[in-house]
Amino acid sequence: MTQTDLIARRDRLLGPAYRLFYDEPAHFVRGEGVWLYDAAGDAFLDVYNNVASLGHCHPRVVAAITKQAATLNTHTRYLHETILDCAEALLATLPDHIDRVMFTCSGSEANDLAVRIAEAYTGRTGVIVTELAYHGVTHAVSQMSPSLGDGVVRGPHIFTVPSPLKFAPKDRAAGFAQAMDDVIARMTKAGFPPALFICDTLFSSDGVISDPAGFVKPAVERVQAAGGLFVADEVQAGFGRTGEAMWGFQRHGLNPDLVSMGKPMGNGHPVAGVAMRAELIEQFGKKSRYFNTFGGNPVSSAAALAVLNVIADEGLITNAREVGAYLKDGLHTLSDHSDHVGEVRGTGLFFGVDIITDGQPDGGRARRIVNYLRQHKVLISATGPHGNVLKIRPPLVFRPEHVDRLLAVLSAAVSNS
Repeated sequence: MTQTDLIARRDRLLGPAYRLFYDEPAHFVRGEGVWLYDAAGDAFLDVYNNVASLGHCHPRVVAAITKQAATLNTHTRYLHETILDCAEALLATLPDHIDRVMFTCSGSEANDLAVRIAEAYTGRTGVIVTELAYHGVTHAVSQMSPSLGDGVVRGPHIFTVPSPLKFAPKDRAAGFAQAMDDVIARMTKAGFPPALFICDTLFSSDGVISDPAGFVKPAVERVQAAGGLFVADEVQAGFGRTGEAMWGFQRHGLNPDLVSMGKPMGNGHPVAGVAMRAELIEQFGKKSRYFNTFGGNPVSSAAALAVLNVIADEGLITNAREVGAYLKDGLHTLSDHSDHVGEVRGTGLFFGVDIITDGQPDGGRARRIVNYLRQHKVLISATGPHGNVLKIRPPLVFRPEHVDRLLAVLSAAVSNS
């Protein structure tokens, strides 16, 4: 079947809501480490996929999944040691005040559950998100995800705070905190005092905003002082991605009330969850039962436990820090030598790179760069309010030689765009 036939078949069977990457969609049949292989056997360097954050088909995760799938898989209403082992290992990476965890299948479900818990605890429904946030696709959290577009209507209880990118780095902490004060006042006046503020602590959909470390703290403290809870959405920033700590909120010195997690948790296996302070789930549990057929099943728990062990045993947080620093230096050098490469933002193995023309955001040029890279077998994406921010997010097993290949092709892409 040709590529054209495959696309037509997909459109016929799956409908128009699904989107494919790239002007020329890619068809992959195998993955290993930082590489994806197409049907012709060509290798593509994956510099985007944080789902397989340990690298595609990591042998220890594959072995854990295979062994448990061959033994038993069922739901969490039976006793099973593996879900408890996983919970203990996961909670050990979090601050002491986060001491309960509930498992789901996806980050969307985790955020949906976090909202329900926050509403039950506070007796409120007001939600604060950034203006281009993404937090999932359920009915509740799609309303909290402005990046999905105008076709997804926000409820009257959803309020947006400006992206931190609106504030210069030296003014970012104070500016973001003042913006939070303003939105809290508006929503309270409208009859929706805050139940929660939720953010991805790398603000990836808003353009990747990592610095200065700690800038988010004053804004979070404003929300908590107003009686709302803070939900750290760690789907993007968690599991060692920043190279500084296990969780993105830690580099900002934050004390979250709930922590949601997803994509990287199973290295490609669908497992996610939300961790929280004990009193939050006790309040929720008095009023509601919660059951997720596949959330925390033995196979998923085995996958998640293997991921935690690999991150620790292979020193992947250190690798993200060291290789990320090498990549950041290279991106800055590229910026210094090109009028079309602007600010470089990020930490560890997650970067946003502004693409500009005459000093202004240029989403069209960014799109051409992304597609040039795809044609030359390097995979990245773009994000941000103007679609002009290159989104560079390789697996945590990325090495200096992979950085060299990315920078060589990226330099050529910028020159030829």
